[in-house]
Amino acid sequence: MLQLNIHDETSRLKAVVLGIAENNGPTPTAEEAYDPKSLEHIKAGTYPVEADMIAEMEAFNQVFQKYDVKVYRPEIIENYNQIFTRDIGFVIDDIFIKANILPDRERELDAIQYVIDQMNPQKVVRPPEEVHIEGGDVMLWNNHIFIGTYKGSDYKEYITARTNLAGVNYIKKLFPTKIVKEFDLVKSKIEPRDNALHLDCCFQPVGKNKGIIYKSGFREEADYMYLVKLFGKENLFHIEREEMYHMNSNVFSIAPDVVVSEKNFIRLNNWLKKNGFIVEEIPYAEISKQEGLLRCSTLPLIRE
Repeated sequence: MLQLNIHDETSRLKAVVLGIAENNGPTPTAEEAYDPKSLEHIKAGTYPVEADMIAEMEAFNQVFQKYDVKVYRPEIIENYNQIFTRDIGFVIDDIFIKANILPDRERELDAIQYVIDQMNPQKVVRPPEEVHIEGGDVMLWNNHIFIGTYKGSDYKEYITARTNLAGVNYIKKLFPTKIVKEFDLVKSKIEPRDNALHLDCCFQPVGKNKGIIYKSGFREEADYMYLVKLFGKENLFHIEREEMYHMNSNVFSIAPDVVVSEKNFIRLNNWLKKNGFIVEEIPYAEISKQEGLLRCSTLPLIRE
């Protein structure tokens, strides 16, 4: 039986589901793109090839092995993108919440059923159909649950709007003792530099009291200020528009002092090192072309 335990983003990791890039399928057509960044690379002929993505994910896997983390991988579905396990479910405390993802991605949950089978069935929940919520929008920090959402009346028209207010309210009901705070995110179907697909595209805590943040990812300045007040401006590393585009806030913590980061994030990695973090730098630039990075490819199950 898996004893699920996730209370924050940075405690020492013990078990994780890492996505998989094998049998990833052909380059999608422009019509099939789920996000503006993939679309940009499909049109430019620079969409990532499978061999490169497998190599990048293996580098990530090696870091987990180095830190003695138990790694589960999805079962392979033929010709199918299974890199971003963060979208399909997430753990809060000891509860596994299945995400209601885009309907054609339902099979990704089946591919980790063997992991779900090891959980206490009473601790596995599935929200009702009208609830949209994806793991990239859900972030735990002490007694807080931060949730990215989109409050625009045109929500339905945005395939990039992944978590709705029903999703926020569902989590509030499930965890009545926690402070649940939603953040209204900037969305774009056409310009990846102005699209915060999930909350972890414009914010993420690191260590015990620090964070990476992109101010323009928030539709309301008040939401950005909430985090500044909570963390202290001096504890936040502010990324720029181009750094947001390359997903600088989508790193992944293995421990309070260990962060896995993309090797090209020079400015961020220097800041992390200067603040006492061990930075495990790996190549992940090809995978980032699909508007997802390190945090997106992980589904943490147990932290200390």
